[in-house]
Amino acid sequence: MASDAPKSPFLPPRWVITTAWKIHRALYRWSGGRFGLRRPSPDSYGLGEMTTIGRRSGEPRSIMFGYYLDGDDLVTMAMNGWGAPEPGWWLNLQANPEATITLVDGPRRVVSRAAEGSERDRLWARWAELDKGLDGYASRRPNETAVVILSPIPDKT
Repeated sequence: MASDAPKSPFLPPRWVITTAWKIHRALYRWSGGRFGLRRPSPDSYGLGEMTTIGRRSGEPRSIMFGYYLDGDDLVTMAMNGWGAPEPGWWLNLQANPEATITLVDGPRRVVSRAAEGSERDRLWARWAELDKGLDGYASRRPNETAVVILSPIPDKT
């Protein structure tokens, strides 16, 4: 019997994934921001830092995230190392959609939303060009992975 479900590529144990992101964040902080960020390129996603406000604590919470550009917007995936639970940063953004992101060229304020319908399909397809295993990884999660759009908040002048 044939299956249309994508074959999931190798994924290291969850503790390896979460440890790698923690090391990445520590390297970024230890270096004073000199290491750990990168611009996206046509064939690779960029890396940035995002600070949200904790939905329960009200305290700033920072994470490292991958993204690509879609016009002025940044696009990222609400995946939790491809584990089942929603990532805390995404739950925080659902409670308060504004965040601060730090990219190679500096910090900026953004507002977030989940892509839907044909927009989600288009943005997912672009991410799949950058990550050939995307559909296989996503098949490990019990719920659809949100495609998150981070739009710049204009400066008040």
